[in-house]
Amino acid sequence: QVQLVESGGGLVQAGDSLRLSCTASRLTFSRSGMGWFRQAPGKEREFVAAIDSTGGNKYYADSVKGRFTISRDNAKNTVYLQMNSLKPEDTAIYYCAGRRNEAAPTIVRGYDYWGQGTQVTVSS
Repeated sequence: QVQLVESGGGLVQAGDSLRLSCTASRLTFSRSGMGWFRQAPGKEREFVAAIDSTGGNKYYADSVKGRFTISRDNAKNTVYLQMNSLKPEDTAIYYCAGRRNEAAPTIVRGYDYWGQGTQVTVSS
């Protein structure tokens, strides 16, 4: 079965940077749109960023635009989320998501596979 494994989360201070990684196995990664979502305590899971299978199209939530960058390395079956200028409101569990075709939706139900999540905590 498909597995998505996230890494790179942690506890940082406001203004710091983190890079999250998500490595996929048993997924035709080069043909899969990938996304990052996050969920804070008591809130619904929300879209953060998405990238299509070639990396040619990228999408961001307004709240992270200009601070976060999504990228992928199809040779390594890995998608990244570079997070700069982190804010306390970025604190959440971050989930990697994949789908069975090339597009990159910005909604939760657009994805077929999910990782277990990695915690990001930003202190003020």
